[in-house]
Amino acid sequence: MSDHHELPAIPQNIHWGYHDAALPPVLRIASGDTVHLTSWAAADASALPPDRSLVQPGHLEALEHCEPGPATHLLTGPVHVEDAEPGDVLQIDLLEIALNERWGYTAIRPLRGTLPDEFDRRAIIHPEIDIQARTARLPWGTEIKLAPFFGIIAVAPPPHWGRVPSIQPRKFGGNMDNKELQAGTTLYLPVFTRGALFSAGDGHAVQGDGEVCITALETGLTGTFRLTVRKDLGYARPFAESPTHLISIGLHEDLDEAARIAVREMIDHIRRRTDLEREQAYMLCSLAGDLRVTQLVDGEKGCHMMLAKALL
Repeated sequence: MSDHHELPAIPQNIHWGYHDAALPPVLRIASGDTVHLTSWAAADASALPPDRSLVQPGHLEALEHCEPGPATHLLTGPVHVEDAEPGDVLQIDLLEIALNERWGYTAIRPLRGTLPDEFDRRAIIHPEIDIQARTARLPWGTEIKLAPFFGIIAVAPPPHWGRVPSIQPRKFGGNMDNKELQAGTTLYLPVFTRGALFSAGDGHAVQGDGEVCITALETGLTGTFRLTVRKDLGYARPFAESPTHLISIGLHEDLDEAARIAVREMIDHIRRRTDLEREQAYMLCSLAGDLRVTQLVDGEKGCHMMLAKALL
């Protein structure tokens, strides 16, 4: 019988801007348990809206009491999952994702993003979010439908890496900024330390593939996750699946190599599920796999491939 746990975004449950296998867990659970957590927007004081009444007291408390790291991500966790050992895979079922703030922000940061030489001045907007309608209105009048997801879902990095910034996504997951990781999706992350040490944060209300100006509509979210230790998979890289699609994930500082990784990973996952030869799986990827640019702005760039399960 699985248990359910609540993990609020209070200062003692937050680490700001980094991942580290040496972090002590803030919660211990059994494999198969569910965790409902809250996460504040990846926003320091400079990114908060002019109307501070929109900002929840818990977010302000976190900014006041948590020690800033090398990035703005306020991450909730880590969660120790019993029986998780290096070499295992943590299956993360995204059961529910909900908007938790009436505001968000999108910013251009000087000399960052996809066009750093063309946008060298800071700019920021604070669209107000209609939580019930799941829409936001942009300052120039456009109303945009929202599709919230967590930009960061991670386990701890290998212990010998020490403390690493949360900016770059890597083989432990992290700042993948993959808009396909919606409620109803399952993410698989390889485990590198005892207990896995799961964390999540960096809520995005909506984002286009590429995240070209460096930010999505950054906001606070709540989410419910089922965390299950898998000793039968042996995945070496992040991988996901929705009810309808396989989603392979490639991460590399070179976009071409990120694309190659995503294609290789999809070929391998097709072969795990079918009797196709490698050449046949490669051709199927070319015929029916949609290769997309996940994000261009996190140092380690991302590509992901979508392949309909109905074709297998």
